[in-house]
Order: sequence, then C-alpha cells, then structure tokens
Amino acid sequence: MRDLPIGVFDSGMGGISVLKEMKKLMPKENYIYYGDSKNIPYGKKTKEELSHICIEIVDYFIEKKVKAVVIACNTATSAAVNELRSKYNIPIIGIEPALKPAVEKYEGGKIAVLATEVTLREKKFNELMNKYKDKAEIIKIPAPKLVTIVENGIVSEREAEEAVRELFEDINLENLSSIVLGCTHYVFLKDIIKKVLGDNIELIDGGFGTALNVKNILLKMDSLNESNKEGTIEIINTSNDKSKIELSYKLLNT
Repeated sequence: MRDLPIGVFDSGMGGISVLKEMKKLMPKENYIYYGDSKNIPYGKKTKEELSHICIEIVDYFIEKKVKAVVIACNTATSAAVNELRSKYNIPIIGIEPALKPAVEKYEGGKIAVLATEVTLREKKFNELMNKYKDKAEIIKIPAPKLVTIVENGIVSEREAEEAVRELFEDINLENLSSIVLGCTHYVFLKDIIKKVLGDNIELIDGGFGTALNVKNILLKMDSLNESNKEGTIEIINTSNDKSKIELSYKLLNT
C-alpha cells in the first residue's frame, strides 16, 4: 500500500504547480500526473460534462492502483469532488481558492479572486465567499485567458503581461491587499502578475495547503511511502502533443 502511487490530475499543466509542492513535501512518494489538455478549458464546460470527465480520469487511476487521488484543479474540485468521494473508496483530495488564509491575513482588506467561470459560479465557492463576505471586500475576476497562456507555454512573454493588464484595467487597485490565485495554472504567472501590479499585492495560492492536506491524510492512513530513495513521477497528457509532456516536466523542475 505504501509504495502505491498518488494520482494527480488537472485540465492541463496547471496542476504541476500542486505536484511541485507535493514533491517537496513528500519526495519519496510515487506520482502519476494526468494532464487533460484534450478537454481544456474546464472552465467553459458544464458541471455534468466535468463530472463525466472526472469519473473517467479516476477510473483510469483506479486501474493504476493509486492509493489516493488529488484533484489539482479548482474547477474540477468545485464541480465534481462530492460525487467522486461518494463513488470511490479511496481518498479524493481537492483544492479550493485560498480565500480563508487571505482573509485571515488581510481581514478588513480588499481581496481579488482570480478563477475560471465554473469555479466562480459554483455553489462550493459561493458558500466559501459568503462565509467571509463580512470580513473582507472580495472581488471575483474570471480569467480564462490566463489558462490558455500557460497551456501554450507562454509564461514570460509580452502576451502574458498584456493579458494581465487587460484583466485589471477596470479594477481599482487602490487598497488591494492580495490576489487569490484560484486556478493552478495561474501560479506559473506569479512573476508576471507581480511585474504588472507591483510587489505590494500579495499573491496567495492553495498549492502548499493541498500538499500538506494530502500528507496528513496519508499519515492518518499509515500510508506514507517509507522508501529510502526518491519517488518516481510519470506524466501523461491526453493531447497528442508531445511538447505538452516536455513542458510539464520543465515546469516541474523549474
């Protein structure tokens, strides 16, 4: 059981940002990363479509005999995590926008949440937002274009800068304390977002918190890998583009 792999999936390469945190925290674990670039963008799909996609992916992981599945995608978590947990008898760990730590650190402040349309409209996020609405001014900003930019490997070019400027051109940045990166793809654009908006605005994501949650769950199950060597990482991608896998490994190791 302990040496079985952990399955991690996302709509494409964004979940690599979560996998990086897991690898740092649990270097002895074996991982299978499933990037579903064929079906990107998840943020444009219905809840029913996402549910069907997620079930197919978890079925694949079950065949691979994983000991846990991590949904390294805010959109898929919002749409399907409850259904997946009721259907399978292994741990299904999701991710959600890191609004709680942002509000705890900047209570009374102004917080922007960047996410996909599905994440922002789903009941799961709106319940989270309502929980903290009296403690901070929360602004929802859908940012589907940023997903495409990362998926195409543009993480340091002018096009990315222009997309970020465009996102915030109608947003009053005065007193903005932090931005919650509510999509795992956005983590790879941190440097560009800071370049455009300045260093005074803190960027907060849920990658480390998710990795820590996975570790704690495996500890309770007595399922942490106790090997004396570094674990393996297998990356697959549903597109026919081999460069997606190459870029995924590059993002993992930078």
